[in-house]
Amino acid sequence: MKWLAKFLSCTLFLNLCCLFVLPGGVALAADENRWSLNDAIGLPEWLSITGEHLTRYETLNSQFRANSTGSDQILSWRTLVQTEVHFNKNFRIKAELQDGRAELADEGSRMNDSIVNTVELLQAHISWSTEDLFATGSTSELRGGRLTMDIGNRRLVARHRFRNTIQAYTGLDWKWTAKEGNQVRAFFTLPVDRKPKDIPSLLDNEVEFDEETTHQILWGIWYTHPQLPGGNKGEIFVVGLHEDDGSEFATRNRELYTPGFRFYRPAKKGDFDFELQSVLQFGTSRATTASSDTNDLDHLAHFHHVEAGYSFDAQWSPRFLIEYDYASGDDDLNDGTSDGFDPLFGPNVADFGPTSIHTAFVRSNLNSPGVRLQVRPDKNLYAYLSYRAYWLASATDSWAGASGLRDASGNSGRFLGHQLFLRVQWQLFPNIKLDSGVAYRMDGDFQDTAPNSPREGNTVYSYIQTILSF
Repeated sequence: MKWLAKFLSCTLFLNLCCLFVLPGGVALAADENRWSLNDAIGLPEWLSITGEHLTRYETLNSQFRANSTGSDQILSWRTLVQTEVHFNKNFRIKAELQDGRAELADEGSRMNDSIVNTVELLQAHISWSTEDLFATGSTSELRGGRLTMDIGNRRLVARHRFRNTIQAYTGLDWKWTAKEGNQVRAFFTLPVDRKPKDIPSLLDNEVEFDEETTHQILWGIWYTHPQLPGGNKGEIFVVGLHEDDGSEFATRNRELYTPGFRFYRPAKKGDFDFELQSVLQFGTSRATTASSDTNDLDHLAHFHHVEAGYSFDAQWSPRFLIEYDYASGDDDLNDGTSDGFDPLFGPNVADFGPTSIHTAFVRSNLNSPGVRLQVRPDKNLYAYLSYRAYWLASATDSWAGASGLRDASGNSGRFLGHQLFLRVQWQLFPNIKLDSGVAYRMDGDFQDTAPNSPREGNTVYSYIQTILSF
């Protein structure tokens, strides 16, 4: 394991160098001209071709998932190429290709279609925009086709950033913004099913085209008000998910309705900020995706996020915040109900740390307080250090981040342990961004006694990645 220790040391050293040594050089890099493929090949104004290439190497020692042992590593890369055609100020067409691959993984690696999705049409849609629809000074945009979406604060529906593959949807997405900033957004889509899904095909980076299906429908309505009293902002929303099994599509037959609200004040130097989000989820779902499971369970779950912070008007722009998340779990496996919160299509990195071969904590059956310190030594350099403690919301439900790890009796307790996560992002050059992080996860009492626990002790995950934009 000497190579692992050396890699971790280098990663931590890079993070510290970025924070304490390099800020002066960053400012110089920011003054350089950004290279553009459009300018280089002299494309006309009505045509645009842009893209990015991400390469990431990551390691994990001491597995914590059920029936897993040893260490893991993976080298992944993702290439995105967007082409956009502007017919006039109202109509445009966008197409985006995605190619996500991985190497160095083996049969024991955590591998799924969130890591590998080769040669895929991520977006292909037409957009229509107009002004003064319903109200003077308003703007409106309607997109139709295959698309990606960032909705609200991205906890329920989002275009993934850290994850190596991005979720796409096929349907309609409409956004209307009033002159005062009030916004209504509505979408009706079919989530795209990524393929392949079997481990051997993913390990070989095989190509199989994704497809949407009418067996799964996702819709939502969002209203945002940016000018509430006291400089605060708010939003209310509802998201619906409807699915059933198809000939090649196994589901838990979820019929879920997820309404909620968010009330917040954005961070500002020399001032306090806060965020409160509360979400209810109800409907029906099944315990498994097996075709033999035809028992619809009443579903009632909830999720809450609270944070409060202060941004200092000082060098490095430090911001300190405390945060708390609660996502319900299933307290009784035999009562004919389903109480575990379903995170839908939201990412976890911003709240709970890195995903990919790590993905220790997700927004389900979780009770977690934490603190965080963010700094920005330079406009091109950003870092944060977070600490969180984790408990199961329900001692009898599974640890959602460690698939298969569960004590249905509840005798293993709730405490999952602690996690420290240090992340540094540095815009090295106008077209090159470095991103590096280390997560140290410490076992709680649950891992010592839970059935199928590997009991390998604390884990260290680290990654380093470059993003080249063009």
